[in-house]
Amino acid sequence: MDRMTASPGRRVLLAAPRGYCAGVDRAVIAVEKALEQYGAPIYVRHEIVHNKYVVQTLEKKGAVFVERTEEVPEGNIVMFSAHGVAPVVHEEAARGRLATIDATCPLVTKVHKEAVRFASEDYDILLIGHEGHEEVIGTSGEAPEHIQLVDGPKDVAKVEVRDPSKVVWLSQTTLSVDETMETVDALQEKFPQLISPPSDDICYATQNRQLAVKQMGAEAELVIVVGSRNSSNSKRLVEVAKLAGSREAYLVDFADEIDETWLEGVSTVGVTSGASVPEVLVEQVLDWLAQRGFEDVEIVKAAEESITFSLPKELRRDLREQAAALIAERTGTSPE
Repeated sequence: MDRMTASPGRRVLLAAPRGYCAGVDRAVIAVEKALEQYGAPIYVRHEIVHNKYVVQTLEKKGAVFVERTEEVPEGNIVMFSAHGVAPVVHEEAARGRLATIDATCPLVTKVHKEAVRFASEDYDILLIGHEGHEEVIGTSGEAPEHIQLVDGPKDVAKVEVRDPSKVVWLSQTTLSVDETMETVDALQEKFPQLISPPSDDICYATQNRQLAVKQMGAEAELVIVVGSRNSSNSKRLVEVAKLAGSREAYLVDFADEIDETWLEGVSTVGVTSGASVPEVLVEQVLDWLAQRGFEDVEIVKAAEESITFSLPKELRRDLREQAAALIAERTGTSPE
């Protein structure tokens, strides 16, 4: 008999909340609705959300993911991902005569608006975030001459500003709350007059998922985070679990990526998922664990979530007709 399945007292701590946040739910439904309403193909600039399973599922339904706006044939529909895009991308779409659907998370849009406002008041904006992340690229593009990236506390020493009395910090929405505040503290030490955004930039869902992992981390020797490797908020959950006391924490896309050796000497496994992960993937992990003796599941509840966002307004008009009109405008003909 397998030693691991025979061991008594095995349990799973299941984080709540976990998985889809309101912004991801809105973006995924927007792609599905667009395909239903306008038919395939619907082009999506970058992954709609950072999850391999979601992207593959939408591709099978007719979504086409591209890295650059120029890859979309003119006269088509392109959707912008939940991470947001810079104004230059909207200009590219206009030049390419594309009808657009903007699925940017409203919480990311809030950060964009903050960047525009502070830039208009001639502030230096210190954007806390990870270099190369789509959200950071989009926010930076709103006011590139005013924004400089601060990628964690290690970057603070090299930050220079024009006027220390006119400095504000903003942040990527999917960061570790603790690391962000560590960066803010270091920035405030360097720039005592640094001001904060009017409201917290790190999204409610990111904070709630980290809080649940903190609560389970001290009890779970192992934490399994379901999420993709290019998902910032999922990677942060792994870091938070380790800092909270978990001996090991791993990020997996699918249950079959779990290594059975991780379970050796483990009596309590914590399970959570990033904000772009469908629940079916968590259920597969729970099934995998149950087959290995981890049948007792306890919920670790950190918060209630009831936030929802309405779908992009563009889904309320005929975009295929709009795209045809854009082509007609270029060719000087009338749309059929």
